[in-house]
Amino acid sequence: MAGEAPTGTPSPSTSRREHWLERFDGSLFTLCLGSVLVVVAGALVQVSFGAYSMSIFKAWRAVFNPDAIFDIRVWEVFLLGGQLNTDVLLNPLTWDSLILEAELPEMNRRSLIVWNIRLPRVFVGILVGMNLAVSGAIFQAVTRNELASPFILGVSSGAGLLILLTLVVFSGLSAFLPIIASVGGAGAFLIVYAIAWKNGTSPVRLVLAGVIVGTVFSSLQTALFFFAEDIGVVQSAIAWTTGSLTGTDWEQVRMALPWTVVAMLLALISSRQLNVLLLGEKTANSLGMNVEKVRFALSGVAVLAAAASIAVAGIVGFVGLIVPHMVRNTVGSDYRKLIVGCLFAGPALMVAADVGARLALNPVQIPVGIVTGLVGGPYFLYLMRKRQDMGEI
Repeated sequence: MAGEAPTGTPSPSTSRREHWLERFDGSLFTLCLGSVLVVVAGALVQVSFGAYSMSIFKAWRAVFNPDAIFDIRVWEVFLLGGQLNTDVLLNPLTWDSLILEAELPEMNRRSLIVWNIRLPRVFVGILVGMNLAVSGAIFQAVTRNELASPFILGVSSGAGLLILLTLVVFSGLSAFLPIIASVGGAGAFLIVYAIAWKNGTSPVRLVLAGVIVGTVFSSLQTALFFFAEDIGVVQSAIAWTTGSLTGTDWEQVRMALPWTVVAMLLALISSRQLNVLLLGEKTANSLGMNVEKVRFALSGVAVLAAAASIAVAGIVGFVGLIVPHMVRNTVGSDYRKLIVGCLFAGPALMVAADVGARLALNPVQIPVGIVTGLVGGPYFLYLMRKRQDMGEI
């Protein structure tokens, strides 16, 4: 009959379904789902502990309070800026008279504590994890070296040096630390690129230049500690150079979110170029790619992502190094999948590490960078022992 497909010929709907099944990656889906579960579990633990304790069930109800989730005015205050009476939040004697200066709808005490104090720390951890993981993945493709990361290429050291210089010498500029950190990271990478330039750059020269610049800047950081007379300045500097999410709030979320969105979109769009770079310079040139321009542009995206992280959490080590390895071992080296995997695995590692940093020595909170280092170091040694060709991708 007319309109029927010939015998043995698949219908269009069947062909589309088979095409979708061919493109579906079960390992990537499992990685993303597992990462989301880790983030959710970590968030529930985070919001359940503090000066005002509550059970996980009560914390769950506070997180999913419809008065907070479905009211546009709440999100306008949190994401666009607004003033909440946090002094009242921190004073148990006045909790019963808590008011919102922005005329937000009334929420119960638990929801206000969770949404205004505890959840922002989780959101900052998610953004930092995304940025560092994707930044490390891009740097590893640009240099074609599995050891590359924002730390190895001098970005973190440059940011840390300017942070210390500001705290020790120009303390009046402390309010601008996030911007200063970003400028330091970007400036350090430009120095690395200039040193590596010799009628163009190469992956090997970029890594070597990054190691040299990072070592010099780290030495200068150590020297600056001898000029700090105030122990409070030293502690603040250590928190910045180690990486910490303590004290983060919606201001840090608003600061990092726009740059994170831009960097993540550019990374996803550039996944094809990253795959071509992995083929080598000769092959990339034969395919019509201007390798130097693409390498510099992609490095700019990685620096932007790293700077957004450093600006709100300081220098968190190992995340940009080990997360791309973890994702690559699961989904392979295709950057169309690798970038997506890093978008989920990075936040999972950061949120889980921050739970450890907050609760390991409760009530004392340690910098999250210490936890990522303790986890990342042994994992990286495991990779080195497991693989014989560690280094070049």
